[in-house]
Amino acid sequence: MADENERPRASGRAVAIGGRRLPEIGALIGDLRQAAGEQLSGAFRAEAEAARLAPWLPVCFGAGIIVYFIAPAEPSWIAAAASFLALAFVVVLSRARPVAFAIALALAAAAAGFAAGTLRGALVAHPVLLRPSATLTLAGFVEARDATDRSDRIVLQVTSASGRGADRLPPRVRVSLRRGNAPQVGAHVEMKARMRPLLNPTRPGGYDYALGAYFARLGATGFVLGKTKPVAAPIEAPAELRFAAAIESVRRALTARILAVIPGQTGAVATALISGVRDQISAEVNEAMRISGLYHVLSISGLHMAIVVGFIFAAVRGGLALIPGLALRFPIKKWTAVLALLGAFVYMLLAGADAPTLRSFIMIALVLLGVLFDRPAITLRTLSIAAFAVLSMTPEAVLNPGFQMSFAATLALVSIYQRLAPALLTAPPAKDGGAVYRVGVTAGRWLLAGALTSLLAGLATTPYAVFHFQRLAPYGILANVLAMPVISFVIMPMAVVGCALIPFGYDALAWQAMGWGIDVMLAIARWVTALPGAEGRVHAFGTGALLLMTAGLLLLAIPVSRLRLLSAPLFALGFVLAITTPRPDVLIDSEAEAVAVRGSDGRLTVLAARQNRISADSWLAADGDTRKSRDPLEGGFRCDAAGCAAKLADGTTIAVARRPEAFADDCREAALVVSPLDVPAACAAAAVDRRALASTGALALRRVKGEWVAEPVRSPFADRPWYGRARAPDPAALARLYRRPNAPAGTEPLARPDEIPVPDEGSVNEEE
Repeated sequence: MADENERPRASGRAVAIGGRRLPEIGALIGDLRQAAGEQLSGAFRAEAEAARLAPWLPVCFGAGIIVYFIAPAEPSWIAAAASFLALAFVVVLSRARPVAFAIALALAAAAAGFAAGTLRGALVAHPVLLRPSATLTLAGFVEARDATDRSDRIVLQVTSASGRGADRLPPRVRVSLRRGNAPQVGAHVEMKARMRPLLNPTRPGGYDYALGAYFARLGATGFVLGKTKPVAAPIEAPAELRFAAAIESVRRALTARILAVIPGQTGAVATALISGVRDQISAEVNEAMRISGLYHVLSISGLHMAIVVGFIFAAVRGGLALIPGLALRFPIKKWTAVLALLGAFVYMLLAGADAPTLRSFIMIALVLLGVLFDRPAITLRTLSIAAFAVLSMTPEAVLNPGFQMSFAATLALVSIYQRLAPALLTAPPAKDGGAVYRVGVTAGRWLLAGALTSLLAGLATTPYAVFHFQRLAPYGILANVLAMPVISFVIMPMAVVGCALIPFGYDALAWQAMGWGIDVMLAIARWVTALPGAEGRVHAFGTGALLLMTAGLLLLAIPVSRLRLLSAPLFALGFVLAITTPRPDVLIDSEAEAVAVRGSDGRLTVLAARQNRISADSWLAADGDTRKSRDPLEGGFRCDAAGCAAKLADGTTIAVARRPEAFADDCREAALVVSPLDVPAACAAAAVDRRALASTGALALRRVKGEWVAEPVRSPFADRPWYGRARAPDPAALARLYRRPNAPAGTEPLARPDEIPVPDEGSVNEEE
């Protein structure tokens, strides 16, 4: 008989504790894994049954576009198309296997997005200016015009150019003029201008002006010296330009007609809402609308298009319903949808047909087509088709703040209203109540719906507004709840009525009513702006936090199963990343002309802020600072004729060397030398000069444990067509930033007595 101590152990499915047998850890983990797998499988079945897997395809499509834009070099459209076709073939082969089919379909959608971005890049490929020019004499057709707070801007189709560097000028450029001096669209004009390459981001993570301009087929920007003058055109204007000129003349005539009835800022806002012309809106009104959270009203987008189409639909269908012979025998709802679609198209043309308006028109057109074909008008599937349509035509829109905010708000609203609309809006009031009761209930429901709409849209767009503009509107929901009734029921309906009454000569009555509504809206905006803490500023955070919050929004809005619960940790993690994002200690623009240093008070001191307004304002906004470039910002720098110096909070000295004779002292005493010149190789300090910045663009630096951590705008390992590099990128561009103070000196002298710095010819500070 075997000894008891030599008995084999039980096979280990349980252990005894206190007389009870409990499962082993391995078995417990296996059971949990099995339970989680069953829950996940059940959730996916529920999503498939509810048709909620299809809305993820445009998400994958957009992800593929993003992969295109972050590629270090321009991909081949042939390779991208071949990859998509191969994955599409895999999708066909895997139809019998649900899991494999879903994975293959998602990958194919991502490959399609990558191919769409690559093909779009190939179609818009054009030369860009690589170096600032001297003064040029330009002649060309004016294709478009708009305005900022300080200047007018025109897009010029160049027909001739003369001057040094004119042979390198791209065929389409944008130039700035003094406010009020822009020529009419379609005119052929001549001017003297200085041109420079497309404006790169002013800070890491900032908006890429060059990318947006490149995909708008622009090759350079600049500013006009003096005024333009009309000259005879050497060729006939293209047909599309003549059409644009005709539309622009209608817009300007409509603007003048409105301003004749409601002058001042009220009329300026009215013209912005109808024709998209915002030239006359003052900086004070713009700022009040931004702080109050109502600035989206000034940019024609989905809100305006929906109100206009809704008013046309209600008015036309209501009018036709009063004629029994038509209402009972003919599909007046479909007739109305056609007229509403025509009205939306005309409104898009009047508004200038820019990107936000075009996106809104596509969404509205899909809704109205759903009415024509007896399909549900507003669903996640409709939104998915709209996203596919917009991103297929303009893949670069995925990086645009307007696109992101528009679709985030629409996604949140569609998702919630699909669940709440039956109970909130369509359920009839109790029959035992009187007429007053029923009217009151209906009005209350619509007010509640308006408040809910403002709340949902505000919450959904907050991450994107903060990421791109570093602004919060603490009272934005309050302002929108107060202003939306007058916008929806007075301002925009009267805009439609006014346009309809122009042929009859009674449009002034509608403009006056519209002006009254705008006065109410502006009063609300100014009142909210005056509230304590109305101007909410936060510092910038990275794309990682935004992507996590985007994933959280998608998981909250699309699924019908418990997968929605996964949105909470994603939102939480994104929020933590956003608030813990470290702020830079030093910021340097792409030419080392403007430099910002964080002082002991935690605020940025900016050198040459007024001369480099774009960079300075961008840095201050990203830092959550309400100061502007026009404010005194150089107090932390000590300057002489050769350069300037400032100290970080830990006492580290940052030197900005403007002349060669400054290198001798700066390289010995400073921890970092920044210069628009070439810093000598013998300089023992860490250095950032024009050679490094030619590869990196603007630069953000942090001081961590005595070492520099750099974040460049442009990777020195990457090169894309819109970068506009004058020379090949240098992977070792930042090598001198990590040089230690006791590094062996080179043989090159720090400064020659006869050396005089000469700036690049034509180097100017463009005022965008």
